[in-house]
Amino acid sequence: SGHSTPSSPKSPLRSPRHRQGRSKAGKFSTGGGKSSLAQRLSWMLLSVLLRRQGIFLFAPLIYISGMLLYMGTASFDVVPVIKHRDAPGSLYRSPQLYANLKHDMDSDNSSTDAISTIWKTPYRGGEWKPCVNRSSEDLPESNGYIYVEANGGLNQQRTSVCNAVAVAGYLNATLVIPNFHYHSIWKDPSKFRDIYDEEYFVDTLKNDVRVVDKIPEYLMERFGSNMTNVHNFRIKAWSSIQYYRDVVLPKLLEEKVIRISPFANRLSFDAPPVVQRLRCLANYKALRFSGPIMTIGESLVERMRKRSAINGGKYVSVHLRFEEDMVAFSCCVFDGGKQETEDMIAARERGWKGKFTKPGRVIRPGAIRINGKCPLTPLEVGLMLRGMGFTKNTSIFLASGMIYNAEKTMAPLLQMFPNLHTKETLASEEELAAFKNYSSRMAAIDYTVCLHSEVFVTTQGGNFPHFLLGHRRYLYGGHSKTIKPDKRKLALLFDNPNIGWRSFKRQLLTMRSHSDSKGVELKRPNDSIYSFPCPDCMCRASRTANRTANRTDDSKSSSVANRTTNRTDDSKSSSAA
Repeated sequence: SGHSTPSSPKSPLRSPRHRQGRSKAGKFSTGGGKSSLAQRLSWMLLSVLLRRQGIFLFAPLIYISGMLLYMGTASFDVVPVIKHRDAPGSLYRSPQLYANLKHDMDSDNSSTDAISTIWKTPYRGGEWKPCVNRSSEDLPESNGYIYVEANGGLNQQRTSVCNAVAVAGYLNATLVIPNFHYHSIWKDPSKFRDIYDEEYFVDTLKNDVRVVDKIPEYLMERFGSNMTNVHNFRIKAWSSIQYYRDVVLPKLLEEKVIRISPFANRLSFDAPPVVQRLRCLANYKALRFSGPIMTIGESLVERMRKRSAINGGKYVSVHLRFEEDMVAFSCCVFDGGKQETEDMIAARERGWKGKFTKPGRVIRPGAIRINGKCPLTPLEVGLMLRGMGFTKNTSIFLASGMIYNAEKTMAPLLQMFPNLHTKETLASEEELAAFKNYSSRMAAIDYTVCLHSEVFVTTQGGNFPHFLLGHRRYLYGGHSKTIKPDKRKLALLFDNPNIGWRSFKRQLLTMRSHSDSKGVELKRPNDSIYSFPCPDCMCRASRTANRTANRTDDSKSSSVANRTTNRTDDSKSSSAA
């Protein structure tokens, strides 16, 4: 170049293959031939970009412009559809399942009726027998009068009565016949004597708890002969018996008359033996239905046994909770469509104004069904019983109120069990006339027929099945003889329309066996003594004689000791004051 500065060394030669790709003019070519116009333009654009790298700063702007251009020309009328898959067990598909299984169900001629072979599991500790005895000693002087208001339906009121007997006996008080509080839901004005045999109740308890029908006038004059002026205790639910001793008893000794309202579930299930004995005595001995209810109840039991002659007089009773108010309260969705939705909204507003429409309240019917909280429909009860091995010849007694949309919902159950009866089909209108407008009296009739069935089936929680569970254990050697299905498993089973009959039946037979194995259960702390009478109200048959004598003596001495101690301490504190 004419300068003395040495030049830089030459670049190493590229591969022969690459050198062949360049022409003498230094231009890109393919295979030595002439390049096309598109290739030339691409090469030129690439060269400009490589030499002028600042142009890349405009790339985001170019990209956004292109997107805006695309969005302006594209149509968004068609929205992508995202398919939502419902969780297993969240839908009511029992009608489809019934349609699928009906043929195989009707063709199944295997084995005999389950009613003759259902209860097989003996309790490893032996049979249990009732061991509740009445005291034979006279009662000491009373500390005062206790007046309670029993609220709720038939069996919630029964809880209140039994607890009131236990509290009055423990405090050595005189119990006034409990007043049954009128409720807007049950709408039953019945009094104690309308449902229970009042004379028998008083006589059975006479050596354990004093019971009177009213408070003496000379005491009521202090309160203006008005019960509302009497001091009312607002006691917390499930309070301990010690609370009554420490808080209620001093006021009772001072005023001589106290009132407790409301009284449902106001005493803990975990209590000392002296309290439990009084509960057992009240529930299983003293509380007997009134004469009219006993007469018609026993009559219906005999009629059911006659209609079950093919099975040796054995029948199945089912407590079905598919009344309109229960369906509405559950917030579950069935197959009634728009009409069902409107009916349930109206029923919720009538019974529980505003409760289900509060701001922020979210109702998830699918989750409710998965958790086993939905009441079983008549169709589902039929499917369950047929799957458990009960045949079309089985006699069924249905204990229920007015079934929602009965003409439609009861039809499949009647197809599966033609020999199905209710108190309305067993008795004439004349026989039921005295009870028809009283929900508690009608429930007492159902209770009697269910109590004496070979199998009792509960389909929803509540006080009715809980009391029956314990009462049947008390009568049948500690075994409840009750089918209590796992409704979470049923929800999954009923939500599978493609399941085969054999698989369906196998799973339900397993569920039936589980109910048999759970027939005899002992009470654990905080369990209801009205559902689990063993061992507080019952003794093992092999040891009944010894344990009965011991427990009677212990309860007497404990009761007398408590009364003496309480009265002595209270008299001391009164004199000191």
